[in-house]
Amino acid sequence: MQMQKDVHLTGKDLTNMVQLRPQDVGKYAIVPGPKDRLEVLVKKIENPVRNFSFMEYTMYTGVYEGIRITAINGGRFSTDTSITTEVMCNAGIQNIIRIGTCGALDDNIKIGDLVIVDKVIRGDGVTPYYVDENFQTVADKTISDTLYEVAKDLGVNIHRGIVWTTDALLRETRQIVEARRREGAIAVDMVSSALLTIAQLHKVKAGSILAVSDNVVTGEMGFMNPLYYMAETNLINIGLATVKKLEGRI
Repeated sequence: MQMQKDVHLTGKDLTNMVQLRPQDVGKYAIVPGPKDRLEVLVKKIENPVRNFSFMEYTMYTGVYEGIRITAINGGRFSTDTSITTEVMCNAGIQNIIRIGTCGALDDNIKIGDLVIVDKVIRGDGVTPYYVDENFQTVADKTISDTLYEVAKDLGVNIHRGIVWTTDALLRETRQIVEARRREGAIAVDMVSSALLTIAQLHKVKAGSILAVSDNVVTGEMGFMNPLYYMAETNLINIGLATVKKLEGRI
């Protein structure tokens, strides 16, 4: 007996499952990975309403200085990010800003610096099911440019360029890392490939800005470094200010 449907479960099915409608969400979504960063973000939004809580994902929609914004902990890895991105795109959100974490692939990029993703080298296991190897995964230029301008205005150390997404955190060998560096990668994360690829396919504008938690080249680990925690706070403020600037409120 063959499957009764072409696809067992679609993004639209998931969106209907959590009873999410276009009128329930904002024009913009700011998407951290973990719940603790989501909780800090939600405190900055007026009258947040919980859209849904399903498995470990929770979505809120509220108002920030007159602008309707949705916030969701979008996942730490490509697989869970693909699920939440499908839901956001199918719900009708028009602009997605990912605020995440990365490892630097350049010894001039320091713990606590920020990186904006312009283009992705796809090393994840999700996107090959969506696109072929020649597909160019890129961020929306307007969102990326605005993120960069806002970050520069705040005086933080900001870089932008190509980011490599991998699913194999414990297999970042010298050989693999150097190959990605030769392709131009300045940082590595575990999310941007899935988020940006799926958003592109849905014609949803999306960008990704990342706090540097460690340096793969030097071996420095900064997860307990105060500069990294300050960078996480900066990410939230930059995301919110970028929404304001995109709306012409700055």
